[in-house]
Amino acid sequence: MPEPLPLPALHASHAGTWLRDANGNTRGASKGEAVMAVADTPQLILNAPLVANRLGYPDLSGLDLLELFAFIHPAKFAVPTPRGLAHALGLAEPESDDGVPAFLQLAAGHLLATCESEDWAEREGAWSTLQSLVRLRWPWAQILGPHIRRPERAEKWLFARLPEWEETPERAQPGHALIEEPEVEARLERLTGEGAERREGQRRYAREAGKVFAPRDRRDVPHLLLAQAGTGIGKTLGYLAPASLWAERSGGTVWVSTFTKNLQRQLRQESARAWPPTRLDGSRPVVVRKGRENYLCLLNLEDALQGGFAGRPAVLAQLVARWAAFSQDGDMIGGDLPGWLGPLFRKRGIAALTDQRGECVYAGCPHYRKCFIEHAARASAQADLVIANHALVMVNAARGRDHAQRPTRVVFDEGHHVFEAADSTFAAALTGAEAIELRRWIVGPEKSHKGRRRGLAARLADVASYDEAGGTAIEAAVEAAHSLPSEGWLQRLNEGVPAGPLEALLGAVRAVTYARDESGGQEAGYGIETEAAGLDGPVVELAGQAAGALSAIRSPLLRLGGRLEAILADPPDWLDAQGRARIEGARHSLGWRCDLLAAWEALLDRLGGPGDPEFVDWLAVDRNEAREFDIGLHRHWLDPMKPFAKVVLEPAHGVMLTSATLKDSEDWDAAIARSGATHLDTSALLSEAESPFDYANRAEVLIVTDIRKGDIPALAGAYGRIIEACGGGVLGLFTAIRRMRAVHGRIADRLARSGLPLYAQHVDPIDTGTLVDIFRDDPTASLLGTDALRDGVDVPGHSLRCVVLEQVPWPRPTILHRARRAAAAESGGGGNAYDDRIIRARLAQAFGRLIRSRDDAGHFVVLSPAFPSRLLSAFPSGTPVIRLTLEEALQRLANSVFAKPDGADATASPLEG
Repeated sequence: MPEPLPLPALHASHAGTWLRDANGNTRGASKGEAVMAVADTPQLILNAPLVANRLGYPDLSGLDLLELFAFIHPAKFAVPTPRGLAHALGLAEPESDDGVPAFLQLAAGHLLATCESEDWAEREGAWSTLQSLVRLRWPWAQILGPHIRRPERAEKWLFARLPEWEETPERAQPGHALIEEPEVEARLERLTGEGAERREGQRRYAREAGKVFAPRDRRDVPHLLLAQAGTGIGKTLGYLAPASLWAERSGGTVWVSTFTKNLQRQLRQESARAWPPTRLDGSRPVVVRKGRENYLCLLNLEDALQGGFAGRPAVLAQLVARWAAFSQDGDMIGGDLPGWLGPLFRKRGIAALTDQRGECVYAGCPHYRKCFIEHAARASAQADLVIANHALVMVNAARGRDHAQRPTRVVFDEGHHVFEAADSTFAAALTGAEAIELRRWIVGPEKSHKGRRRGLAARLADVASYDEAGGTAIEAAVEAAHSLPSEGWLQRLNEGVPAGPLEALLGAVRAVTYARDESGGQEAGYGIETEAAGLDGPVVELAGQAAGALSAIRSPLLRLGGRLEAILADPPDWLDAQGRARIEGARHSLGWRCDLLAAWEALLDRLGGPGDPEFVDWLAVDRNEAREFDIGLHRHWLDPMKPFAKVVLEPAHGVMLTSATLKDSEDWDAAIARSGATHLDTSALLSEAESPFDYANRAEVLIVTDIRKGDIPALAGAYGRIIEACGGGVLGLFTAIRRMRAVHGRIADRLARSGLPLYAQHVDPIDTGTLVDIFRDDPTASLLGTDALRDGVDVPGHSLRCVVLEQVPWPRPTILHRARRAAAAESGGGGNAYDDRIIRARLAQAFGRLIRSRDDAGHFVVLSPAFPSRLLSAFPSGTPVIRLTLEEALQRLANSVFAKPDGADATASPLEG
């Protein structure tokens, strides 16, 4: 057993604070004493931002074991708690809070001993990175120095070690393979494994899924299947069975699209049953694809390593470089980069290392052939299965660079989210933040800005020097882009001195929105909005001037796109393959920015005139707490499934939408409308498979009737007592961040002193994915959150045994919701019925967090004095529903027949994905 590191250690939780000196003495301490100790001597700590939050001392720094772990074990998963770190290192976990400081000393000693071990798998590059970290005065650098030996040969730089992608021939069009139902069943039986329970629901589901892979009969009319599959059916393997069979027979690619990163991880694991990790030629049959903003940009990383970052962000860049050498695919958001690493450095360092602004220079980048994004894109072109997300599939269909790679066989898992993904993808927002990003892309760095950002002129300098018309177009675009908002625009609007036509318009939008606000200041911390109708003459005139400025930008960009096409059609001698790829990339970027400008112009042209019935337009001021952060005009399709059907469905040959909550409990009408099927010249196939779980005996819905709405003390008291009655394992869902924070602040300390840790979104400085990891890892922990935790959270077993809703999740009465509600009423569906469908879907999604495997059991609690009976159909048939007081509910929870012994756990079987 390695020796503990003899350095002082500090642990702070809601239950208290403990200090341990280098001689091994542990004592309780006040927050003030802990802050003084940290100021005097660097302390061993775990998760500095969280400890700082507990102590109320934001400037806390020390020897964070998470940073040490990230250096020694890059691309390795660990839950960022004492318990989680103990499991990752194979050590005994501390039994109580006062034992954590001693554990931190032991864990530090263990990690340092790893560096001296011959078995250290991540040794390569460590010594070189450490020298850079010494220069950056990283607190761990001097301690690590004696434990990492200098290699006999100089280590290669990261960018020399990364593998390059290779060109591959274009894949042939898929063959028209016919797959029969018996073949689908046989493949499913192979995937579920020998001896697995034969489930007729899953077999029927797989047979239905196979129908979308049949050859298409008519152009622009795909096979469309809507498949409701209750939790536990095993839908993942149900659709992978026919998908793998079709890909094998046809030589084509199937895209599976998800809404949550959690399901993407699950799909990657499940796909191993159908495909090997690599083919004989080394290529990958299964590839995960995400948007560019998820991947590490090597050019941004190089800039950061060479001085673009300073101070703590520079340390982050070095740790990310360590990770990049061992990462599976360079995915920084939801991939194998620990989600807790970025928040340790507080600033947006992770985002700065990705391509957030669409500034990629493609083949002009010196790391182009090693680029993680290009690796994924090329691998997906040759893959049998591409695991993506809804937004990427829609964007790729709308403006993908390569038509041959656009999805033609798509399974939309978590299909109930397709509508909202389309709503976001096909919307337009002319805001200050969006406009300033366009200016940066065209103009490039201004004033004292550092970093690698380059404007249009710098990115296409060779084109400008070769083609006079192209150079003139670039100059005109850059000149016109100076009319867009620039740094400090919000401050100028506050001072009443806007610069340029766009800022003047945004100032008028702000004034109109505040003038029409009817909240009376009651919602001062939240955004406000108003309809883009009935605007006076001066506002309309400003909109016209702004539209003219946008047109002046779009015209030269269109001319430049034409010149780039001409160069590709009649290439000069100096245009090699790399240059051609770079110009193709520039054409693609120009194209979608011209489309963006055209959408903005259409939005402005509508102001002052009659509205377009297909769109909903409004003005908004976005605020967080009491601070404004954006202002603008917004346009959404009244029915976003209309462009979805045109762009995604019509070019496809087979599409499946599937979910456990796809249809409303009463009928299919809403599901059909929200799938885009009504905009196709065909009828959708419908399939329904009920969950095999025994909800009648494994779950209860408790509707607590004596917690008055708006009574925060009573609400907090109810949550605290419910968590105590359950002994933790509670997922609390809120409809407002403000109420969630108020509840957390009232009960967290008391619960922690009882050994029941409580975590919360928007309170703890931890990303949502990591919060769920912590919750899943500790059966005594509870977690509070908002919408992001209502869907896509998969916590099977004893760690989640009770879900609590603070109230009925009513739709927020926005302008967009009001318009869609009115449209539903006009079509005969009724406005109240429209709201009820939304609420039932939210309740069903929240209830779905509770029972994830056949052995799961628990309670679903709604704190609502007047829960409408018409909403009860949201819960699975047979589930007991009981209206009762809080005291009665607490008795049922404390004496629950669902209680499991400590340490019991149930994990989902492969059939239940």
